[in-house]
Amino acid sequence: MSAITTAAPPKIATPMSPRLRSAVRATITLIVFALVYEAIARSEYFPPVLMPTLSKIGSTLLAVLLDGSMLAHAASTMYRVMAGMALAVAVALPLGILMGRFKPVENFLLPLASALMPIPSLAWVPLFILWFGLGNTVAILIVLYASFFPMLLNSWAGVRAVNPLWLRAAGAMGADERRLFWKVIVPGSSPFIITGLRQAFLRAWIAVIGAEFLAASDWGLGWVIFDAKEFLNADLMMASLAVIGGIGFAFERLVFGTLERVTVQRWGMVRMSKG
Repeated sequence: MSAITTAAPPKIATPMSPRLRSAVRATITLIVFALVYEAIARSEYFPPVLMPTLSKIGSTLLAVLLDGSMLAHAASTMYRVMAGMALAVAVALPLGILMGRFKPVENFLLPLASALMPIPSLAWVPLFILWFGLGNTVAILIVLYASFFPMLLNSWAGVRAVNPLWLRAAGAMGADERRLFWKVIVPGSSPFIITGLRQAFLRAWIAVIGAEFLAASDWGLGWVIFDAKEFLNADLMMASLAVIGGIGFAFERLVFGTLERVTVQRWGMVRMSKG
């Protein structure tokens, strides 16, 4: 009797998870950017002292990480960013919600925001130095100013964008103001609020580096860049920029990405990307 052989079922490729796919895309983008930079650096279109190679930047970055100086500067900058942003969120988020819910509050605050927001945060640095001197206070206040308006206006826009049908339906089912706020307004406005947090964080970094150029005293990534410029230490400047970019990338992926997954995606307020 001949043996009956059965063909093995074809293997079905397991699709990558969205997070892995996103990580692969990010890795490819960073590799392409690094290759382009390295090609320009090795072409010596710019003098090597002004545009060092990636190996030189990497060795400098490793050295300042191992001796702890870069970590100390990054910690000082992060403290200023987090302190200023915490103050901005604590004030701007409730004010933005109040603006969206109550017309008199909107009429009072919106002209003020429209007048102050176009003023660059760094324009306040000389005045703040006169008022508060050098150091952390000026940098934190500059971060507060820079991150306040994105948080305020996005919160306001988010509350205004909540579907009125949801509010009427919740009210018809007996929801009081407290439940209306937590069950309808917060989920409905969360995409705008998270966008406000992202914009506030980006503006906070721009502001804090500029403030550290002018007002910080010997500590902070901005101070490192400014001090390195005086001695043509482009490798140290680029290493500091790499740390700033790494912190921003980590926050985008780990903090804001996680926050988005546990709020707006969980509540069904955004469509999941399939690509």
